[in-house]
Amino acid sequence: MPAAALKPLPTQSTAQHPVLLDLPYAPVEKRPLPPGRPREWYITHNRRLKAMRLAIALLDSGVYLPNQARNEKIRSTAETIGVHPPSDTTCHMVRALMRYSR
Repeated sequence: MPAAALKPLPTQSTAQHPVLLDLPYAPVEKRPLPPGRPREWYITHNRRLKAMRLAIALLDSGVYLPNQARNEKIRSTAETIGVHPPSDTTCHMVRALMRYSR
């Protein structure tokens, strides 16, 4: 394989011109979850997905530190992106994701 084929494509940080993002994003096509798992698994799985979506939206909006992401900010971001308001547990999970992504 030639070395040129291994060269990564430009990203937002390495592109000569800014990469424009289209808003609003089209949601990813949903697939059915695997059957036969305990109900708690589905609840946790969906909570993690929601927390990841919210953490990404907060990072995109300029909130980079967990202590900047108060419950009110997370809930207003959820309203902005069209997600049901998260519980206190989900808000805590969002901050944990932001903390450990560094």
